[in-house]
Amino acid sequence: MKFVDEARIEAIAGNGGNGAISFRREKYIPFGGPDGGDGGRGGSVFALADCNINTLIDFRYARKFAARNGENGRGSDQYGAAAEDIVLRMPVGTQIKDSDSGDLLFDLTVHGEQVCLAKGGDGGMGNLHFKTSTNRAPRKATKGWPGEARNLSLELKVLADVGLLGLPNAGKSTLIASVSNARPKIADYPFTTLHPNLGVVRVGPERSFVIADIPGLIEGAADGAGLGHQFLRHLQRTRLLLHVIDVAPFDPEADPVRDAKAIIKELKRYDAALAAKDRWVVLNKTDMLDPETGRKQLDDLRKRLRLARGTPLFEISALTGDGLKPLLFAIMDFIAAKNERPVEVVDVRFRPDETLG
Repeated sequence: MKFVDEARIEAIAGNGGNGAISFRREKYIPFGGPDGGDGGRGGSVFALADCNINTLIDFRYARKFAARNGENGRGSDQYGAAAEDIVLRMPVGTQIKDSDSGDLLFDLTVHGEQVCLAKGGDGGMGNLHFKTSTNRAPRKATKGWPGEARNLSLELKVLADVGLLGLPNAGKSTLIASVSNARPKIADYPFTTLHPNLGVVRVGPERSFVIADIPGLIEGAADGAGLGHQFLRHLQRTRLLLHVIDVAPFDPEADPVRDAKAIIKELKRYDAALAAKDRWVVLNKTDMLDPETGRKQLDDLRKRLRLARGTPLFEISALTGDGLKPLLFAIMDFIAAKNERPVEVVDVRFRPDETLG
């Protein structure tokens, strides 16, 4: 299935039915009085969060959703029938914005959450409501109210506890495949990941977290290089970022430290709040280092990264599994502590660009 995380739709609610003007006419009842019924309510358009859906592809091709109008009222005190509502099922994590103003209207973060996108118009009143002691034969009824119409933008931001960040071919897909049930495409060339992948990591009984892998980010992404910032929104809901660094790049001229700092700059250019999230550094592909000089290379990388004090750093091999257990248990403890800690307002300030942590 094609992954789609953006869509534009038009939600049009139905109009309410008109009230009726009618009088009771029966044999031997010369003055039966008014009996015009009310119009029915127009159909509304709702959005329902469904955890069984993971893409907005249903809204890429069908973009206009119009509910039916309510029925008009009739004589003999008959009210018009209300129109059926339209329920649009959307992935959990979908943000719904007004296309005209850009305002955020709804954020579907819980399975089963339902919101009204466009409210149907109320039905008009029939003439039976206008009968008084001085006006026993009212010839007055009201029309139904028009339904709402909205142009909406849908934007999917996946819900995950941990997000993987790094250059293409840094081993992020191999990492998520090694620790979870996700099976992304893995190959020995850049940009094999073209859309986000989610996986559930089970550390123990009733101890698990969700990890997200997005396409690699490169220097110049803000200007459209590579896949640009297209998928960075999927990291905005995560609690922890894992910055995966390839310690054995194919290109002999590549500098892992320089590339890592470039990624952080791109992250700050995209979203200051995202760049301020807790970020751990993961040195990957340690199995590809020379056994004699590998330790020295890793120590040199640690010094050149100039991590801020307290920033965790892990050395792993996603391919062989070396170092994965300490990483996963540390992540689980971090998430558990976050769940117990009350939410605090954080003042976002950054360290100089030359520091990575």
